[in-house]
Amino acid sequence: MIRFKRRTILASSIAAMAALAAATLSPLALAADNIKIGLVTALSGQSAQSGEAITRGLSIAIDEINAKGGLLGGRKLELVRRDDEGNPAKGVVAARELIFKDKVAVLFGGLDTPVSMAIVPIINAEKVPFMGPWAAGTGVTKNGANPNYAFRVSAVDELVDKAMLSYAQKTFKTTKAGLILVNNPWGESNEKGIVAALAEKSMKPAGIEKFEASDVDIVPQLTRLKAAGADTLFLVGNVGPSAQVVKSLDRMGWKVPVVSHWGPAGGRFTELAGPNAKNVHFVQTFSFFGKLSPVGEKVVKDLKAKYPNIKGPDDITPAVGVANAYDGMQLAALAIAKAGSTNGDAIREGFYKIDRYEGLIKTYVKPFSPTVHDGLQADDYVWAQFIDNKILPVGMTQ
Repeated sequence: MIRFKRRTILASSIAAMAALAAATLSPLALAADNIKIGLVTALSGQSAQSGEAITRGLSIAIDEINAKGGLLGGRKLELVRRDDEGNPAKGVVAARELIFKDKVAVLFGGLDTPVSMAIVPIINAEKVPFMGPWAAGTGVTKNGANPNYAFRVSAVDELVDKAMLSYAQKTFKTTKAGLILVNNPWGESNEKGIVAALAEKSMKPAGIEKFEASDVDIVPQLTRLKAAGADTLFLVGNVGPSAQVVKSLDRMGWKVPVVSHWGPAGGRFTELAGPNAKNVHFVQTFSFFGKLSPVGEKVVKDLKAKYPNIKGPDDITPAVGVANAYDGMQLAALAIAKAGSTNGDAIREGFYKIDRYEGLIKTYVKPFSPTVHDGLQADDYVWAQFIDNKILPVGMTQ
């Protein structure tokens, strides 16, 4: 009887060890060795199209990296997404979940500047590198932290604001700029930047007006800008609010040039704004129209293969979401490789060790340093408008 019990215990131990070994070698266990890349962005609502563009850019880059053998001796990258619905509070909850539960090595996200600004203190406190592929608020990367874990491949408000003024003067001979800005941290960031850009040229705004993201009638604010003599409007707002500005101009019958940040590119602008959507000129970091580099041609080919609804450049929209996310992921992968681990501080230092990367948007040469956390600069921007519902570089009609 005792012998039977001993055999039973021995057999049970062997079975348990075998089960443990099988679990260790199972796909689920192996998946734990994946390097997780987090994404917090708007995946629903009026900006969902932009969130999907970021997802696609990241996914194409991750597929490419994994096909080459992954990172750190064969570990695959895995994308883990959370929807912030464009809400800073929800963005914070999503970021904390990705950091503490999913243990992401790098966190991407913050389609909206207010969301990114809410997330940045967390990533700096927890020492998790952050890569911004969209939100342009200057304070996202220039956040005062030392060390600073926030990096970006996207537009930057203070640079866009200078570019807006330069473009307006060159294209429309602007002398009296009227500012029409969304009333949130993104609008505040651009108000500061545009006023500073004007001051550098000994100019002042004709007027500064704000609107709420939920406003459907912006005629009163625009009427005041018209009375102040504004000869060009500088617009900062996401898709819906920007569309309301255009429709309010239509109701007024005021035909004035509109030079915008890239908010109109984030979704259904032409549908919401109507026929005069085409009159808004806005900044972009990339366009898939025209002659592409070999990297660009490969990305388009991979997008077509992975997403059947993509037949050509018309369907890669918003292009900046795809392009910024693709280059941002490739640069983050280089930083992880330079770090030799998934330690947050080592990855942060890894960004500074990147020498050169032949990217989609441009060739990056030592793009990051302890004092420069933005991979794109003012001369990397292009200007675009909607032609037949396509985002085309200004002057291109195909």
